[in-house]
Amino acid sequence: MPEKILRDFFGFEKFRSGQLDIIQSLLNNNNTLAVMPTGSGKSLCFQVPAIKKGGITIVISPLVALMENQVTNLRLFGLDAFTINSSRDRATNIETWKSIIRSQNCLVYMSPERLMTDRMIGALSNLSISLIVIDEAHCLSRWGPSFRTDYEELFKLKDIFTNTPIAALTATADKNTQEDIIQRLFGGRGNIFVSGFDRPNIHLQVANKVDVKRQLLEIVRANKNCSGIVYCLSRAKTDRITTFLSENNVLALSYHAGMSAESRAKNQTAFMEDTDGIVMVATIAFGMGIDKPDVRFVCHTDLPGNIESYYQEIGRAGRDGKPALAAMIYGFDDLRQRRLFIQQDAGADDHIRREHKRLDALISYCESSECRRHSLLSYFNQSQIFDEGCGNCDVCINPPVKENGNSIGKKVLSAVLETGEMFGQMHIIDILRGAKTQKIQTFGHNQIESYGNESNLSKVFIRSIIQQLVASRFLNIDINGHGGLHLTDRGRALLNNELDFNYRNDSFKKQDKLVKKQYREKGQPTFTERQFLLLGILKEKRKELAKTRRVPPYMVFSDRSLENMVLVEPMDKASFANVHGVGVAKLKDFAEDFLTVIKGFIEK
Repeated sequence: MPEKILRDFFGFEKFRSGQLDIIQSLLNNNNTLAVMPTGSGKSLCFQVPAIKKGGITIVISPLVALMENQVTNLRLFGLDAFTINSSRDRATNIETWKSIIRSQNCLVYMSPERLMTDRMIGALSNLSISLIVIDEAHCLSRWGPSFRTDYEELFKLKDIFTNTPIAALTATADKNTQEDIIQRLFGGRGNIFVSGFDRPNIHLQVANKVDVKRQLLEIVRANKNCSGIVYCLSRAKTDRITTFLSENNVLALSYHAGMSAESRAKNQTAFMEDTDGIVMVATIAFGMGIDKPDVRFVCHTDLPGNIESYYQEIGRAGRDGKPALAAMIYGFDDLRQRRLFIQQDAGADDHIRREHKRLDALISYCESSECRRHSLLSYFNQSQIFDEGCGNCDVCINPPVKENGNSIGKKVLSAVLETGEMFGQMHIIDILRGAKTQKIQTFGHNQIESYGNESNLSKVFIRSIIQQLVASRFLNIDINGHGGLHLTDRGRALLNNELDFNYRNDSFKKQDKLVKKQYREKGQPTFTERQFLLLGILKEKRKELAKTRRVPPYMVFSDRSLENMVLVEPMDKASFANVHGVGVAKLKDFAEDFLTVIKGFIEK
């Protein structure tokens, strides 16, 4: 029975919603695509069938670090697991292969490049392959946010292992991506299971760029001593932000492709094994497969590429189910940069149009005056109607003031028209405020009707108006030129009084306070002072054992397991076996250590 495997090996009492249906589909030898949110237990959906079926399960993963991490974790649960990858020398990989042959009942992790060679396929064809698993399956599809050409070879698997079911797992796949995977990987025959995309524990927040460093520091300080990820668009910005945080007494590390492999690995290991609150400042080179459960916040300091990438990246927060924050700080320049990236892509016209639409969806999410969770889930056709909002996003908790902006909108559009639809936002702002810049003097823009029309308004306010006009498609950015603004048909309709423009009058100070309020109210478990003391001692023991075994502390036991120990205070192996996350292997390996700590605490 799958439930017995769950209890005996992993120490869990029951499956989460959706897991058992996927497991049964694979046990019935059906090709299966599972789309499940990050942290919802995708790995168990193939690990349980692998144990039940016996034989060899091949797991295809895109990252060496992820493979090593998964293998280490499975061995702690008492399972035979191996990886053959490019980071190991040939002799090590040969010895590993011999271990696989001896076991004949194990999980083997490989990259698509390593698997799809004639030599490896030939060797595996002589073994009993009971299941093939493709993790991060959105990499299979050209419509997905992380397409990798190396994954294309995997479409041959259905023809090579004709009697072996294939599982494809991902947290990020819209309808087009799902259909593409089913057709090309399964030949159109397979089951699709799409779990709810909602991560209700993650607080969603978006702010316009005013002072990025100050805004970021507020978020980091609101999550003091907590693990977090800060995403930046460029390598240079990553290093600047890391330096800035370090100068403000934040333990921050960088991660980007411009660093040596050794430096990246060292920083990633420090972050994964950290229990004291390291903030990883990174480009999108960091993150795929990161399963650290206690990441308390993910902050984007620039607009992500599309809504799928955004969803995937914020999914690295709060995997333990506890309150977490997904914050984004974005501005006008981000819009131009992202449009430019899409146009510079070498893809076909259809691909480029699709990417612009995906970006449009993300911009709509950012500028939404309605519940952000509803806006996000709607994109994935998982729309939920909340009677009073979700209660856990900035819009629901601090609703923006929507005001009629026809007057200011028309003045901006008029300034754009009067200057020939050639200039960017900063020049338009200077014109409206009546600035005396050299550029205005040179082009004679101090003589046009729009000059000085809004001299009483701040640069920040007008910049927000222009950004919202762009987001609402009243203005476009000339991404092939120098970022000049030009009117769309909607913009001309606004000038002709055929459409209305309503804008958000945002207050950034309120958003800063909101972050602090959320975490002060929701961040702490309801333990007594005595229980907190025991929890701290258990965490120290976990850290000591993890260091000895050279694994991250959460692999020994999750915070939830330690908290369960605090509540139950087991005094013998029989009661310790009932603690959440204690299977047969962990009962054997760790019971005595933790029972000694608990008994000693009670005696004192």
